Amino acid sequence: MSATATPTAPARTYAAYSAPLWKRWLLTRETAVIVLTAAVILYSLANVPNFDGPLTMKFLLQDIAPILLIALPMTLVIITGEIDLSVASIMGLSSVLLGVLHDAGMSIPTAALLALLAGLACGALNGFLIAYVGLPSLAVTIGTLALFRGIAVGLLGTTAITDFPDDWSSLATGTIGESRIPLVMIPFVVLAIGFVVLLHFSTFGRGVYEIGLNDEAAHFTGVNVARTKMVLFLLSGVVSALAGIYFTLRYGSARGDNATGYELQVIAAVLLGGVSIFGGRGRLHGVLAGVVLIGVISSALRLESVTVNVTNIIVGLLLVASVILPSVLGWAGSRLPRKASAAPAEPRPDKDAATADV
Repeated sequence: MSATATPTAPARTYAAYSAPLWKRWLLTRETAVIVLTAAVILYSLANVPNFDGPLTMKFLLQDIAPILLIALPMTLVIITGEIDLSVASIMGLSSVLLGVLHDAGMSIPTAALLALLAGLACGALNGFLIAYVGLPSLAVTIGTLALFRGIAVGLLGTTAITDFPDDWSSLATGTIGESRIPLVMIPFVVLAIGFVVLLHFSTFGRGVYEIGLNDEAAHFTGVNVARTKMVLFLLSGVVSALAGIYFTLRYGSARGDNATGYELQVIAAVLLGGVSIFGGRGRLHGVLAGVVLIGVISSALRLESVTVNVTNIIVGLLLVASVILPSVLGWAGSRLPRKASAAPAEPRPDKDAATADV
């Protein structure tokens, strides 16, 4: 008696069904934003008067430096499905504290350290109410936006403190050697590397994405959801305070209304860079490209003597288009006819797997 075994199909793995690596990296929203940013820069260099001037790059980077800084923690916060609208108010509060404490006789480093601690405390308040009390981040940070801004304005009123040492002001406005790159880019690059490692190359970062996709499922897989959110809001608070200190020293003025409206610019850049407002999706390189894109557009339009209101309209339309376009493309793709693809045949048990030879 002899037996003839039915041939078995090779097992297919998850990688066999996924898109090629080059497609997953190149055909993405983040890559589209980077390409668009490069195109706008090239167009501005060729057509906008004085865009290639020696000071344009310096002022452009100085203008977007606070947004670049705050966009780092904001990206992680939004990926978890939360939001922080109080970042600009924390900037204003840290600015006022730096001015008031220095005016009272403290050195700039000591005053800056206390301002950073105040930003950390603001982030701790947001994080506690959201992560441990369970309140929605939108409602909490709208409230703390008003709270922190009110404290800042209450401390100084309508006055401004402008008596800052020239050495520190020069440090905030200086450049690296003879280049056009501001000194503030050094701490930004250090922080950016840290946040890239944290989000894309660590267990903590994987937990951030899991929380954004489904925080209950993330909890059951071992992610400490409350602690993760708390850490992110702490980072958001302290980095916002750092941005406020830089803002104050650059302009040489501590006011309660400093950085008003910056929270909308940060959120716009993060969403433009490919982060989903619903959480679970986004990469830092797309966000940084989004910040640069908005900065380049604003700088180019300003050199063309376009008013700020028109600039805001253009940036707003660009943001709306970036949010709507993926949905439109997904809907259009679902309407297109698709070829039927045969599923891989799986071996079936055969009653006559063995046949007898008489």
